[in-house]
Amino acid sequence: MTLRTPLRPLTRILKAREHGENPDAIERENLRLRHEAQRDKMRQRAETRLLLLAMCFFAAFVTVGLRMSTLAASEPQEPRIATSGSAILNTRADIVDREGRVLATNLVTNSLYAHPHEIIDPVAAARGLAGIFPDLEEEALLRRFTSDSRFIWLRRYISPEQEQQVHELGEPGLLFGPREMRLYPNGSVAAHILGGAGFGQEAVNAAEVIGVAGVEAQFDEDLRDPARDGAPLELSIDLTVQSAVEQVLAGGMVIMNARGASAVLMDVHTGEIRAMASLPDFDPNARPQPLTEGDQADSPLFNRAVQGVYELGSVFKIFTVAQALNEGLVSPATMVDTTGPLRMSGFSISDFRSYGPSQSVTDVIVHSSNIGTARLAQMLGAERQQRFLEQLGFFQPTLVEMVESRSGRPLLPARWGELTTMTVSYGHGISTSPLHLAAAYASITNGGTLIQPTLLRQDGPQNGERVVSEAVSAQIRDMLRAVVTDGTASFGDVAGYAVGGKTGSADKPRPTGGYFEDRVLSTFASIFPADDPRYVLIVTLDEPEILALGEARRTAGWTAVPVAAEVIRRVAPLLGIRPEIEPLDGFQLSSASD
Repeated sequence: MTLRTPLRPLTRILKAREHGENPDAIERENLRLRHEAQRDKMRQRAETRLLLLAMCFFAAFVTVGLRMSTLAASEPQEPRIATSGSAILNTRADIVDREGRVLATNLVTNSLYAHPHEIIDPVAAARGLAGIFPDLEEEALLRRFTSDSRFIWLRRYISPEQEQQVHELGEPGLLFGPREMRLYPNGSVAAHILGGAGFGQEAVNAAEVIGVAGVEAQFDEDLRDPARDGAPLELSIDLTVQSAVEQVLAGGMVIMNARGASAVLMDVHTGEIRAMASLPDFDPNARPQPLTEGDQADSPLFNRAVQGVYELGSVFKIFTVAQALNEGLVSPATMVDTTGPLRMSGFSISDFRSYGPSQSVTDVIVHSSNIGTARLAQMLGAERQQRFLEQLGFFQPTLVEMVESRSGRPLLPARWGELTTMTVSYGHGISTSPLHLAAAYASITNGGTLIQPTLLRQDGPQNGERVVSEAVSAQIRDMLRAVVTDGTASFGDVAGYAVGGKTGSADKPRPTGGYFEDRVLSTFASIFPADDPRYVLIVTLDEPEILALGEARRTAGWTAVPVAAEVIRRVAPLLGIRPEIEPLDGFQLSSASD
């Protein structure tokens, strides 16, 4: 029960009447007191509210100040777009060369899409977009803008200039979505190595970038792994060396009128690929579509160095000689019967030129004798030959870190009899890739230990299993050097750099059987410096032909060798190899007193 204070206190009123006082004065005084009490109560309540509000403002200012102090003391970071509910991962690590130079990175850009129901003037919008993007047709755009569709993709990504031009159209139904795209700042340089990337899952506000070829596809999961925390993928290639190799190879391909070309430059001790090129090539920023008909080898996407398997010809002869030396069957000076032609099972083996009825093992390599090499293969036999070639990696695809390497599987003879043993000894009847050849040459010239090619930077030599002895490896290097100084690769001599190598000119097989008489694959497998090799270089030209001394020349000595020599001349200084300067005759240092 609530007690109420009476407005007119009865006790005081009665007493006032007894003493002749005015009761109204008592009522007015009581009313005044009540108003003052109510006023004091309201003032106290207002002061309490003001105090609480001041405390809230003070706490807010303290919070903002502390946050500003924290941001000022922290490391600056690029802002990131936060998308609620998006499951698309749009972060991909960079790819760099061995010196940290960027080969592939990400570019923040926008996509372009349309809401047809929001387009005010479809005709003007279609005309404007067709003017900005030449590949879009105005009539097709108008049909789509006037259809019942409520969403239309127009471009997966656009440049900042194109975005501004679309803005200037002033059409509210043309909208932009933020996303990242893969950018290759060096254009076509190392295109086949990098491969390229495309979009996987797509949404309006994000797009997933995935690798479609090359190392982009091989390391796709690693490049998209958030645990990398922005760490780039470091390759073994050198951007400046790669660019120089491609420039020289492209020039050589034009001069030699070749259909295609490839080059592999590899460290003979670490297996690191410093440069690898295949021509024709492409720009991974605008990767072309695969061929839907015809020979895939005609596509610029085809990697001749890794996917192309060919009969490489006489460059294989060094493996036969290396095995015969390692088995102790011959020495470099052993004489071999080179009387020709050599007939076997109705098949005739002959030399390009006769150098007499017998030649030393060294001369068999220097003069590139098919007959002499076939004789050595007979001594080895099919079983030992197969075992040695398998050890060098010629029976399986290379393990290089590219998705294309799995398709570069060597083509082996269906039957491996004595005749096959003889033809394989000089590079016919077995088809392998130039990368296989580079790894095998590195293995027999680096001291005799097996090398696996790699596109990842290594900390030191591989130290693989032994394939030939160090003594045999030294003898092989001497023979390869003699091929350049006295044999079929005389155009391969480079001033200041002792180059060794072996030529190979293989007739191309016909699809219907047999071989073309006027189409060859010319190859030069070289090492430098020859006395203590650091690098192996394989240059291959597809169907080259040059007019020299009044004749059409197709052999490697006239085509692949000069191109390889120019590559070495260009890249050796970039690789840090100092040229050897021979002193002039009669030159000597003078003393200070002279």
